[in-house]
Amino acid sequence: MNDAADAAPMIRFEHVGMRYGVGPEILRDLTFSIAPYSFQFLTGPSGAGKTTLLKLIMLSLHPTRGVITMHGSDVSRMSEAELTMVRRRTGVVFQEFRLLDHLTTFENVALPMRVQGRVEASYRAEVVELLQWVGIAKPEFLIADEPTGNVDPSLARRLLRLFIELHRLGTAIIIATHDYALMEQFDARRLILEDGHLSIEEFAEAEDMR
Repeated sequence: MNDAADAAPMIRFEHVGMRYGVGPEILRDLTFSIAPYSFQFLTGPSGAGKTTLLKLIMLSLHPTRGVITMHGSDVSRMSEAELTMVRRRTGVVFQEFRLLDHLTTFENVALPMRVQGRVEASYRAEVVELLQWVGIAKPEFLIADEPTGNVDPSLARRLLRLFIELHRLGTAIIIATHDYALMEQFDARRLILEDGHLSIEEFAEAEDMR
């Protein structure tokens, strides 16, 4: 895998602020970057602005001030077609994401077809295409918003292992979570939001995770 520390940023925030309407700023003066092939957690108390930050990264919101660049290009100057192409390179997993504990990711997606009585040879290509379409098979960048929020600790760790394996295949990962106990099990960078401000804790390379 390429070294994330030596790569140009995939995403760069420069003095970004975000407010809704005429209300107070939800996010204040955020400056940070996310490198290709990197792995990080996004954490902080409820109401700190994590979901808003993820929406900015997903390009579903526009900041009220500051500059966001993707692969060196200012997103505010991108056409809608260009924004669509950038979004297609990003996979998103929400809290409602579900896996049956005893099945692989492929088997989970294939389950409805198996129930219909179809043999694997008849649906394998469809499952692979679906995984690619939702951004789970091999996205360039994966955003997961509280993906372990409604599962038991054993399954939560299994989901994290799935994301780590994607990271080892070259995907940059950002996982929003309140689960500090889970984060303690992994030496990964932490983006910490509190009162709209961001602080960063750097850790060893995520590839060293056990």
